[in-house]
Amino acid sequence: MATAAAAAVASLRYFPSSMRNCVYPGTTSGGGAVTFSPRRGRGASAAAVAAPSREAEPTSSLGDLTRVDFPILDQEFDGNKLVYFDNGATSQKPSHVMKALDDYYRFYNSNVHRGIHALSAKATGAYEAARIKVANFVNAADSREIIFTRNATEAINLVAYSWGLSNLKQGDEIVLTVAEHHSAIVPWQFVSQKTGAVLKYVGLTKEEVPDIEQLKGLLSNKTKIVVVHHVSNVLGSMLPIEEIVACSKRVGAKVLVDACQSVPHMPVDVQKLGADFLVASSHKMCGPTGVGFLHGKFEILSSMEPFLGGGEMIADVFQDKSTYAEPPSRFEAGTPAIGEAIALGAAIDYMSHFGMQRIHEYEKELGAYLYESLLSVPKVQVYGPAPSQSDHRAPLCSFNVENVHPTDIAEILDLQHGVAIRSGHHCAQILHRTLGITASARASLHFYNTKEEVDVFIHGLKDTIDFLTSQH
Repeated sequence: MATAAAAAVASLRYFPSSMRNCVYPGTTSGGGAVTFSPRRGRGASAAAVAAPSREAEPTSSLGDLTRVDFPILDQEFDGNKLVYFDNGATSQKPSHVMKALDDYYRFYNSNVHRGIHALSAKATGAYEAARIKVANFVNAADSREIIFTRNATEAINLVAYSWGLSNLKQGDEIVLTVAEHHSAIVPWQFVSQKTGAVLKYVGLTKEEVPDIEQLKGLLSNKTKIVVVHHVSNVLGSMLPIEEIVACSKRVGAKVLVDACQSVPHMPVDVQKLGADFLVASSHKMCGPTGVGFLHGKFEILSSMEPFLGGGEMIADVFQDKSTYAEPPSRFEAGTPAIGEAIALGAAIDYMSHFGMQRIHEYEKELGAYLYESLLSVPKVQVYGPAPSQSDHRAPLCSFNVENVHPTDIAEILDLQHGVAIRSGHHCAQILHRTLGITASARASLHFYNTKEEVDVFIHGLKDTIDFLTSQH
């Protein structure tokens, strides 16, 4: 990958001088050190400025240090400063990421892999550099193991159709948990209906986490694939993926991990986890919408048929047949989301500048503060496990208030307090039915949030509950 990285960096010689002088963190130019240069605040100049200094403001939290890079957070609604607590649905984007997307369309918009002219070379170099950044970010063994997709949903469908339809048959079993996102369930229902494979679901423990012992008990020589989340988008719980992979391998089953709620918040090492497939979405990791990725072990990807047919994914086309390119091209038919992939690379640069372990530690503290604060509110029930030293809990809380509909809570928080949270089933209807509810409210945080914002949320929630219960 070092050779490919050098080639990608070398391609930057085509960029306008203003862009060549703005090297992203994690890369070097002429061996020199680089500085990060996001735009600052609303209405600020587009000129680069120095990175936020970790030493300059020792008492500032990570949220305080980073939120100035997110101009969308610097606004008010009806006199209330925006508190954005819907990061489980999508994250906000730093100025650095928006500039990367804008620079692509302004300075080197062109199709990739197909032209020898300067613009195409620039676009191809930046696009492939983004693939390398993703590979390094999750510690993939080879950048060819990274497939760019529209989102994590398409990545799961790619595996379901390309691997699933070719490898599953009548009587084979697919193991999932009741806590999976619909994106990790519906594609396998399609495959089950077409192949006759059987879906097996793992339930919850009394602590409201997927029952790993039950999962182990479901595994047999009929099990062909295990589909699990890394971190639940409702319960906030984290599954022991390495243990699940080890048990699955003993019966010869593949493992697919939905990492949409882990990759943006903590270090993720795909080689250490050992799963055959892992998916994530750019828009939850401070990148643009419209792009995500699949990580797959290269030998498995090489054995799979294409998911879509068209340009780029072929080796040769004849009148009656075609031969196919090697991965990743085999699974990237047509013109990809070039600018979005490049901006995803910029988002990775941004998060890597602060360090994923630092982000993880800060969010653990922030998430625990959110959880304890919610428990202090009368008549609130929070779902999922309590945070502890041994059990990680994501910085999100799904909750309900006795005799109050979650959508009413979300609406009043927004209208009267400027607090944005989620309400509904969060694309997890099976889980909500298992919990005996139809919907919940959810507050989900990211590293640019602060304890002060949690306090605003809790104050607004108490006022909202008082307002709604006084109406009855």
